Amino acid sequence: MKFSKLSMIAGFIIAFTLIFELTAHADEDNQSTKITFSEAVQVPGRVLPAGTYQFVLASGDSSRDIVRIFNAGGTELFATLQTIPTQRGRETDGTSITLAQRSGGQPDALVSWFYPGMETGHEFLYSKQEEKELTQDAKQTLVGDHGLMLSSGTTAGGN
Repeated sequence: MKFSKLSMIAGFIIAFTLIFELTAHADEDNQSTKITFSEAVQVPGRVLPAGTYQFVLASGDSSRDIVRIFNAGGTELFATLQTIPTQRGRETDGTSITLAQRSGGQPDALVSWFYPGMETGHEFLYSKQEEKELTQDAKQTLVGDHGLMLSSGTTAGGN
């Protein structure tokens, strides 16, 4: 009897460890990141009001360039966006985004998003006309903790 109880306890410990390990890597696989904007931000085809959003890669290897943007709780889908891979000079420990600072009262436009620790990120695809305008706008790259809090007008800080 003692052997079977000991085996059962060891089995539970192993099972718990495996479940915890899978949960710990879930965010890295889908790059789930919460980002809070203090001002409205433009993404391709839509303007997101100020608030907290969850950025998630679509599941599946063939969908690594599709980013879905949900509300903070992940229950309401706001946008499904095509991206292309983009590289940066060095990786950072925090989430990194680049905004194009628009003029004329237009909200800043989200240009790219990098998951913490990754050198390859996601560049958002805009129409040719918007892309042309965005290339002329000043860019601001913001880096913050995983639960990134952003003010699109100034700086970033960790949550």
